[in-house]
Amino acid sequence: MPTNYSHIIKKEAERLGFSHVGISKADFLEEEAPHLEKWLSNNMHGKMSYMENWFDKRLDPRLLVDGAKSVISLLLNYYPSHQQEKSLPQISKYAYGRDYHFVIKEKLKELLTFMQEEIGDIHGRAFVDSAPVLDRAWAKKSGLGWIGKNGNLINPKTGSFFFIAELIVDIDLEVDAPMKDYCGTCTKCMDACPTDAILTSKVVDGSKCISYFTIELKESIPDEYKSKMENWAFGCDICQDVCPWNRFSKPHQVNNFNPTKGFLEMTKNDWEEITEDVFKEKFKESPLLRPGLEKIKNTIQFISRNDEKSA
Repeated sequence: MPTNYSHIIKKEAERLGFSHVGISKADFLEEEAPHLEKWLSNNMHGKMSYMENWFDKRLDPRLLVDGAKSVISLLLNYYPSHQQEKSLPQISKYAYGRDYHFVIKEKLKELLTFMQEEIGDIHGRAFVDSAPVLDRAWAKKSGLGWIGKNGNLINPKTGSFFFIAELIVDIDLEVDAPMKDYCGTCTKCMDACPTDAILTSKVVDGSKCISYFTIELKESIPDEYKSKMENWAFGCDICQDVCPWNRFSKPHQVNNFNPTKGFLEMTKNDWEEITEDVFKEKFKESPLLRPGLEKIKNTIQFISRNDEKSA
């Protein structure tokens, strides 16, 4: 029975370390379609041209997995027990440890194998932020939280410091109901964003986001954003740090997400002096490899230049 299947799947997912699991019907995302089209037409994806690809697949999981019937959405906490001092070049919390793609994919493979052994002939695919899947939309639809004004999924019990992943499978499962939005009149994230990337109606202009500038943008950061980077060398957590719901965040229990020794204490000089070989060895299988050392060093130099000018 679908109800029983959903129960044992959730229990196994929790055993694997996922903090929350929700299920929704694999169907066309009718509500998100016009929003995505408008976001792209307004060039809010900046230079991330890949966002223009596979528009239909982003909205319909049945085009990604033959015979898809259910979307299992899962959350994995990454909130760290220790953080950097604010005076150091800041690295987003999600990048403290091993790249989440590797960690979560392994867990999803285990979960799918478990389902095949316990339920029967199931086919499906695992997705971890590396395919045309609207993760937050599916998590919202699966009852795991609501979309906050900063565009992040917020769970009332754990906040928003978690990764989102999916298993899209060809089996009918009992679905969960969406959750009410509890942001209310709070605008802390909008007020705190130094680049004014968070607009009204829960729209985030990706082309103005600090994470975009420090990770996605291959070119130099525009001079108009001088003095607005707030010491961020990779990613940005400002809108999450100020969110009242993140007072419920608790340290993760995933060893792979623990930082490399000495990483949290790295100064500007440490980053300037590190060689490419040492960087690749120290941060192998790290999200920091995506922009690469040269990009990170250039960003730190840009931040330092702005600090000197504003001093």
